[in-house]
Amino acid sequence: MEEKIVTILNEMAEYLTVPQMKKLQEVILRTFSENEPEKQQISNEEFLKMFLDAKRIEGCSERTIQYYKVTAEHMLSQTKKEIRKITTDEMRSYLADYQKRNNCSNVTIDNIRRNISSFFTWLEEEDYILKSPMRRIHKIKTKTVVKSVITDEGIEQLRDHCTQIRDLAMIDLLYSTGIRVGELVNLNIGDIDFEERECVVYGKGDKERRVYFDAKAKVHLTEYIESREDKNPALFVTLDAPYDRLKISGVEIRLRQLGRELGLERIHPHKFRRTMATRAIDKGMPIEQVQKILGHSQIDTTMQYAMVNQNNVKASHQKYMA
Repeated sequence: MEEKIVTILNEMAEYLTVPQMKKLQEVILRTFSENEPEKQQISNEEFLKMFLDAKRIEGCSERTIQYYKVTAEHMLSQTKKEIRKITTDEMRSYLADYQKRNNCSNVTIDNIRRNISSFFTWLEEEDYILKSPMRRIHKIKTKTVVKSVITDEGIEQLRDHCTQIRDLAMIDLLYSTGIRVGELVNLNIGDIDFEERECVVYGKGDKERRVYFDAKAKVHLTEYIESREDKNPALFVTLDAPYDRLKISGVEIRLRQLGRELGLERIHPHKFRRTMATRAIDKGMPIEQVQKILGHSQIDTTMQYAMVNQNNVKASHQKYMA
């Protein structure tokens, strides 16, 4: 029945204004509601649960699903209207009020817009609503900021400052592979191929990829593993008993602490990933191969990660354009 209603509305779209279309939709749905009571009784909360279930089946991580959930729940709590009756103007007002109330950046508000848009797009594709109210709310312009990387001197300072072989092995692995911190903490000792200096990690959406580490990382990883007395299969564990698998927050706190002690600017796991990408491109690695190593589905994402050395750009211009 829902498909037939959508067909009728689509055919009438060219003859009626948007308010007329909405009224027609309400009348048709109300008229046929007796035949499909279960469809009309779906609450906003149930719609959200169905959407999150769909995203889980698609392979989204629990962290991503939680972000969708929190964003959509807040939006629905503020509008307090049935999903079918939410308009574009109401969504524009919601985003504007959210940004003003929380004093957040355009980047943050655009992330919220994208999440809410995904929710409504799914509802539209599943024929629960006629048209997503987010269609005409376009990407919010943001400033392109060149994010800094860790200098060669900074990397050596961090290495020299490590008092624990675990921290040294962790820094070397992050720097040479460019893996995400979530991928790092999920690694087991058995995942490491020391002979080939490589390991398999599972990125976003559980996508498998192979990454490679250098000789320094191999030496320090070997020393770290041989120094351990616990039986935990995890590659990185806490320094104290009961030697649990290290969590993302544990890595972030440790690296931040090391950076602050040295007076280095904002040292965090993701900065090693961006530094690795920049260094690889700077030394001539093709961008497609850097994309493969980082596990990006879009090459544009890789370009945003890597900061190309301006001196190399100048040298290339003189080489090819002179």
